[in-house]
Amino acid sequence: MFTGLVEEVGKMKGITKQGEAMRIVVGADRVTDGVMLGDSISVNGVCLTVTAFDRFSFSADVMPETYRKSNLHELRAGERVNLERAMLAGGRFGGHIVQGHVDSTGKIMKRHSDANAVVYHIHLDDADMLRYVIPKGSITIDGISLTVVDTSAHSFSVSIIPHTLGETALQQKHAGDTVNIECDVIGKYVDHLLNFKRPENIRAESKLSTSFLMENGFL
Repeated sequence: MFTGLVEEVGKMKGITKQGEAMRIVVGADRVTDGVMLGDSISVNGVCLTVTAFDRFSFSADVMPETYRKSNLHELRAGERVNLERAMLAGGRFGGHIVQGHVDSTGKIMKRHSDANAVVYHIHLDDADMLRYVIPKGSITIDGISLTVVDTSAHSFSVSIIPHTLGETALQQKHAGDTVNIECDVIGKYVDHLLNFKRPENIRAESKLSTSFLMENGFL
């Protein structure tokens, strides 16, 4: 689990592709401190597993599902990426619940200044995901925990303070660039539970019975 608070902007050092499979090497300083094999690190909002590392870099594999659902396949050597280690149970929860599981990608339509902030307007590639995007709700863009300003039929906007822009790779993205989108996990679970339809050939068998209630002190 992550918080969406980017710890460091890393740099792509190596990319190897074989079909829709990738292996990446990311240059970093802070997130490699104390890293171990099997640790999770968010790269542009995608939860990846460390498969090799040294003091100033780590490697990770990208499987086809991740390749297809994220913008990692567009990365080039030298490009900067947002990095965050998995959160510690005893740490501050400054962002929101982020799984590192990208729901869809989006394209930046435009960006403009609004006093001390920069507003990004983003078109979602999967319009169905907009049901999870609500004004003043949480959303993750390239691993950054942000607040939705407004929504429209196919897009939404976020407003970003100078500190966040200066400390992330988002400052280098402009109209036409692709970003990874992860919607609020709580909204996704609520939607699934409310709209879940059990297959007709599967009957739900209740475990409640008179004997169960008596054994557990309800009767």
